[in-house]
Amino acid sequence: MSNEIGRPSVRGFDHVNRYLDRDHGIIAAKILPGEYYVTLENELITTVLGSCISACIRDKELGIGGMNHFMLPETTEQKMQQGSDAMIGNATRYGNYAMEHLINTILTNGGKRKNLEVKVFGGGKIIPTLSDVGERNVQFVLDYIDQEGLALVSKDLGDIYPRKVIYFPKTGKVGMKKIQDLHNDTIAQRERQYSTNIKTLPVEGDVELF
Repeated sequence: MSNEIGRPSVRGFDHVNRYLDRDHGIIAAKILPGEYYVTLENELITTVLGSCISACIRDKELGIGGMNHFMLPETTEQKMQQGSDAMIGNATRYGNYAMEHLINTILTNGGKRKNLEVKVFGGGKIIPTLSDVGERNVQFVLDYIDQEGLALVSKDLGDIYPRKVIYFPKTGKVGMKKIQDLHNDTIAQRERQYSTNIKTLPVEGDVELF
């Protein structure tokens, strides 16, 4: 294939790191915590997950799809036990925002809600100081999929290992590797920074599903 990368097939993703993946002979988009990417083309999307979650979602008829990478804002065990509406509500709202942006982008580019299939990964407990954040991320995404009536076709969640995920929206295939022999400092540091950032950044306006 040509070495020409070109512009993303969906508007709004010029900031995402895209490159030629020579192993697969196609363009790859690498997403970081807080990012997502949707494509109309035969591309792959990849990320590395620790406590975070990635949902891989596509229209199985058209092959339009994408991946996100998100974490719920951290809260305290005391506030969770007290049922602090502000903290729990903001966390849920942030997760909804991450999921709905991905889904809405697929729908606005021709996908149909009835054709969506979902695969989810991540939520490993790799940062001791973030205690239950991976578990809460897992519970959120499973609850969200159930409440929205989406078709969950595959999942690999929890455990203590980071994961590298490679997603091919055209076919729906996912390659996943649990990283057991790699130093996790970079992944942990990236997620700590992301966790700090989302405590202070406001969630943008409400998003409605089509």
